[in-house]
Amino acid sequence: MKKFLLWLHKWLGLITGIVVVIVSLTGCIYVFHDDLKKVIYPDNFYINDYTIEVEREPLSFSSLQNIAQKAVGQEYPINRVDLYPAKDRTWVFRALKTNKEAFGYWNELTYYKRIFINPYTGEVQKVENTDKEFFYIVLQLHRNLMLGSKYGGWIVGGSTVLFIIITITGLVLWWPKKWKGKTFKRSFIFDFKVKWKRINYDIHNILGMYSFILAIIIGLTGVMFAFPKFREATEITLNRVDDKKFEVMEPVAFDSVPQVSTNTLDNAIYYALNNFGQADMMSIRLSKDVSEPHSIQIRLEKDKTSKFEWIYFDKTTGGITSRTDHTYQSLALGSKVSSLNFDLHVGTIWGYPTKIMAFLGSLICASLPITGFIIWYNKKRKKK
Repeated sequence: MKKFLLWLHKWLGLITGIVVVIVSLTGCIYVFHDDLKKVIYPDNFYINDYTIEVEREPLSFSSLQNIAQKAVGQEYPINRVDLYPAKDRTWVFRALKTNKEAFGYWNELTYYKRIFINPYTGEVQKVENTDKEFFYIVLQLHRNLMLGSKYGGWIVGGSTVLFIIITITGLVLWWPKKWKGKTFKRSFIFDFKVKWKRINYDIHNILGMYSFILAIIIGLTGVMFAFPKFREATEITLNRVDDKKFEVMEPVAFDSVPQVSTNTLDNAIYYALNNFGQADMMSIRLSKDVSEPHSIQIRLEKDKTSKFEWIYFDKTTGGITSRTDHTYQSLALGSKVSSLNFDLHVGTIWGYPTKIMAFLGSLICASLPITGFIIWYNKKRKKK
């Protein structure tokens, strides 16, 4: 049995090695992408001399949208906006169009532009060609190897599934025969006095063992991103564990939305800012379909995607039509796992300590195919 596991571990590692290295290294970078972007592009994310604006109210959303649209041109219709209640932050207007059926990054992405605006003065601080931006390209390498979502997504997702199998077989192969003495010690502690081939072997085995849990978490959450059907099935299955929780929920009376303007989206955003002023970010999906409501996603905690609410507003009357609460307390198990997926994958679940763990875990995952290949190559050369 162990011989078969060794064969499986070796060949799956050789097949997926390059993909795992690329995905893991880009994952290392992406863990800290938000922090790095704020340092590298401060004018994109922070308004100029915000102390002057701190007591002022933002301009109406519709007027800012018009400014952003003029800045980028009518040929790039804005379809999403990220706004920040914090007084020192710009609002980000996005124009994005993709063809998910296309092969290759440049064929899939028709255009992607972001316009960063001071919401208190209307100043356009930056118009960015996001399709050429470094961290966005890193993200696409991570997601689909720049081959497009339809093709590269399957390669990355499939390789991640195989990597999980490799990780599990690796733990079985590492498992010490004796949990005492020299055998036990060499399974946990590096000995740098031995030859470099043995050091490489120990690095592969011991680092693989120490990173096992992190690798499984990163791998499983990655598979849930790559295969939405798997994520949906997991959510539905786990929700059955505590679905009775929702049978006693009472209908909620929605707040009245002040109609201070003739523009119902302006009123919706005015309501959101006044009722969720401490939120980290608000995201608006823009749609011209009158039958669809205005939708605002409110992320409640800094740098987390797992705690949020959706509020939907009628485009004609401006009133709230529905509200979805995605906080840990209100979610069934499956929905909670699905909601936490991104924060678990990139390590934002508990701030910098878990981000550092995710970074180190990804770095070790990137090293394993390399050290594994060296082991295989040395054995192959020795046989000759």
